[in-house]
Amino acid sequence: MRSTASFLRITGFAILGYFFLDWAGTTGETSVFVEEPWLWAVFGIVMLFYIVGEISVAALGGILYKSLKPEARKKVDEEAAFAKANQFKWIKEKYKASLGSKAIQEEHEIILDHNYDGIKELDNDLPPWWKYMFYASIVFAIVYMVRFEVFNDYSQDEEYQIAVAEAQLQIEEWKKTAKDLVDVNTVTLLADASDLSAGKNIFTANCVACHKADGGGGIGPNLTDDNWILGGGIKNVFKTISEGGRDGKGMIAWKTDLKPAEMAQVASYVLSLHGTTPADPKAPEGEIWTDPDAPIEEAKIEIIDSTEVKILIEDQPVTGDVVNNTNN
Repeated sequence: MRSTASFLRITGFAILGYFFLDWAGTTGETSVFVEEPWLWAVFGIVMLFYIVGEISVAALGGILYKSLKPEARKKVDEEAAFAKANQFKWIKEKYKASLGSKAIQEEHEIILDHNYDGIKELDNDLPPWWKYMFYASIVFAIVYMVRFEVFNDYSQDEEYQIAVAEAQLQIEEWKKTAKDLVDVNTVTLLADASDLSAGKNIFTANCVACHKADGGGGIGPNLTDDNWILGGGIKNVFKTISEGGRDGKGMIAWKTDLKPAEMAQVASYVLSLHGTTPADPKAPEGEIWTDPDAPIEEAKIEIIDSTEVKILIEDQPVTGDVVNNTNN
């Protein structure tokens, strides 16, 4: 009995201590045990001393018990049995009284008139836990009906939509740190200095042999001009790096050697070379690529006279003659 109580105390202390320290030291989503690993050692030492103390007390109690004379040992056993029998006595008595049950000699006082083939029914009260749970369910049903049927607080569909929206926000936040989930459809141009620096390192280690360190081109095409063989923009460049040249020609596919996040970084770095001036640029190859999603600038036409107009695009004037198509 003593060993069982000691075991329960140790287990309870360990569980409560862990959860209390974990809760007290949690900031945001990071536990204090993650930020300060030495606390594990402190908590372990405290638990070790507590366990040693419990074992020592239990061992000392066993030694003292065995050293008692038979008469004294018998008295100790009787006191322990009496304490066990009267443990939680007040709670047990109150619970029994709440049932309305009677002793066998007094059961005739609560026998109902119902008789089923000699089987009679006692008019005992329902267990308190069942009865109060039933009352609570009635109160809950009334509150629920008033809230959702009378005042129309919100519907299940609205609750679902809110939960979906919150989940989408959480997914978007998660994707920001899960860069390896990126693919050709979701890749975006990276502008962070750390990403561009990582992309430059990858480019230097794998791409300079064909494109030169400044991107001017050698075996591979020039990466600084407006011409692209397989299309420009982050999605096309990412796809070219991932899948390689078409029909087995040109650059190899790097998807087996680089992670998606690394391909996004080097693709962004390649695009950052656009417009720079390499030392020995290779002649343009492919076609001039324009972003189909780029906004179209509105042209402003200013009539100078009957034969000349001025077209303003991005504040750059372009003049030309007016073609007169008017039939006389």
